[in-house]
Amino acid sequence: MTVPGAPAGARRLRGAAAATARSSDTKAEGQAPVYARLGVRRVVNARGCATLAGGTLMDPEVTTAMGEAARSFVRIGDLEDAASRIIAAATGAEAGYVTSGAAAGVTLATAAFLAGMDPDRMELLPDTGHHPNEVLVQRVHRNPYDHMVRAAGARLVEFGGDGSATLARMTAEMKAAIGPRTVGAFYHAQLESVGLPLADFVATAHEHDLPVIVDASVCLPPRSNLRRFTATGADLVAFSGGKSIRGPQASGILAGRADLLLSVSLQHQDMDVQASTWARRPLLEAGVIRRPPGHGIGRPMKAGKEEIVGLLVALERYLARDEAADAARWGRMAEELAAGLARIDGLSAAVERIQPDRRPVASTTVTVDARTYGRSAVELVRKLADLDPLVMVADGAAEFGRLRLDPENLQDGEVDLVVEAFRLCSRRVAGRRSGRHAQRPAAPI
Repeated sequence: MTVPGAPAGARRLRGAAAATARSSDTKAEGQAPVYARLGVRRVVNARGCATLAGGTLMDPEVTTAMGEAARSFVRIGDLEDAASRIIAAATGAEAGYVTSGAAAGVTLATAAFLAGMDPDRMELLPDTGHHPNEVLVQRVHRNPYDHMVRAAGARLVEFGGDGSATLARMTAEMKAAIGPRTVGAFYHAQLESVGLPLADFVATAHEHDLPVIVDASVCLPPRSNLRRFTATGADLVAFSGGKSIRGPQASGILAGRADLLLSVSLQHQDMDVQASTWARRPLLEAGVIRRPPGHGIGRPMKAGKEEIVGLLVALERYLARDEAADAARWGRMAEELAAGLARIDGLSAAVERIQPDRRPVASTTVTVDARTYGRSAVELVRKLADLDPLVMVADGAAEFGRLRLDPENLQDGEVDLVVEAFRLCSRRVAGRRSGRHAQRPAAPI
């Protein structure tokens, strides 16, 4: 049968888990689940906390709080002030701020480096004019997400080589890259295992009065990382709220220096204000800023009251979660995935207890023997996308015959569903099915 939103002939996965995956939306009497009404297939998420797969699932307590927030008005500035206190307590930082995601947080942090408390500069960004606009980054830490630094108007200045040099050499290279136009430094925590260690990176930057932004978007768990980067001296740290914290997908955290986060807020919030009635006019009276700025570069990145409240409730729950129980569950699922997939001809599977980015979340690496399985890993990923519900996996090494399955977002019963999907997509299985029912051709898989 044809599945709404799917390629013609998409095959439905069967079994209780599949039925649950298709119908687990909360729905009103007589209504179909929301995704079914929209003609969009659900995802069995073995890819991890990827935005591409919808991030994560929020706990009922989070969605309930968001619904409550949606039924009342509040000044966003007041709500962000409350968020600052909660985030500061959770991270050990001076202050905190809720953004619309870690990527937005990196852009806003960079904007604070560039503009400080100068309303003229705030209004010009991403045009920096003749003002300093360079942000240092290690060459081995370059990645597609550092576009968020450049989006604020900064120019990234690389230093270092492949990360194999001595500590003294890397430190000297960083110092040599600092010039009169340098305003800060960017550190990608996911690549912390290569290049200059964070402590030395921060110390070198601070010797020259340069602030450091750490992109720690995917660096939870462990929960201790909420405090570690700040304790190491980072001036601003960006976390995703819609990944392991299980907050709204469009939410994030900035934690760090209060003065920098004040600049962030003035470049992010609605600035349709009058100086004489502005809620923050004490800033004018104290000479902190000479006038209210106009709308800043962060205006398109708004965080609504619902996202702010949802993130704060999710953070509270994350702090109380049993990390050992979570790790045991993920490890058990990874073992079950490996055992089930290894029984399929042409597949071999192994469990890794630590992910490539050093997160303590077990995963299952699957190697595809295209000759025996009947399809390459790339073809397999494409076929998994034709199912209903479709199955998403980490496919960064698919062209090399390897896939990675992350169990962090798999729900109860979905391990068997993933194994069945891999079995169905084998060309050998498809061939047997079509041969057995030659009079009734099976839908392509």
